[in-house]
Amino acid sequence: MEQLPTSGPGRGAEEPLPDDWEVAPEPGWIDPALAEEFPGLSIVSTAIETTTGRSPEALKERLRTLSDRIAGAQAIQLRQKPIPWAYRVFFRHIGLDPDTTRTPIEQLIFERMHDGRFKSRNRVDDALTIAMVEVGVALRAFDADRVEGRLGLRLSAEGEGFEGRVSPLPDGTIVVADEKRALGILFDRTAKGRGVKRGTGRVLLAAIAVRGVPDIALEEALWVAGSALRA
Repeated sequence: MEQLPTSGPGRGAEEPLPDDWEVAPEPGWIDPALAEEFPGLSIVSTAIETTTGRSPEALKERLRTLSDRIAGAQAIQLRQKPIPWAYRVFFRHIGLDPDTTRTPIEQLIFERMHDGRFKSRNRVDDALTIAMVEVGVALRAFDADRVEGRLGLRLSAEGEGFEGRVSPLPDGTIVVADEKRALGILFDRTAKGRGVKRGTGRVLLAAIAVRGVPDIALEEALWVAGSALRA
């Protein structure tokens, strides 16, 4: 079984976070059975007023700078840091081989090495890429106006549907959900109509933690992503 490294946080010493949140990060709810099975699993979210569409030049420049920082040696070292490693351990706990099904941060690093750079896709995806690579925390984004109530994590019910999917979800799939429906599969697809699209005016950013990811890292990742969205 893979063990967590014992060195410090993924980005080194923890630093105080700015207090200029538009909406303070809100802890999400966790289904009791899920919390018992996976201690340390949690979700925190915050809503950001922003525009969508193409990234401004300032955000593209941040991506270029990040691409220059993450070369071959740095990419290999990154997965050994405590926060990215924690997701590798969690993947094994839920029956996934992280060398086959990549964790969110490792997927981004793979794309960087394959493409030669972090490609600019759009304002929201670019902001998430910057935050995930810089902090290591897994992030999701939803259309805040299509979310009802607080975000949480739970297991799918028997025969539960998933918008955009013809067949029901397999029983016991871990999903990100609001208080009425599943919004996305953990570390996987977003339900149709619940993700960010052209015209979205409020983005709900969600940071997902597993055992070994400190709370301060969740807030830092949300703040980095939020500041990138406002670039």
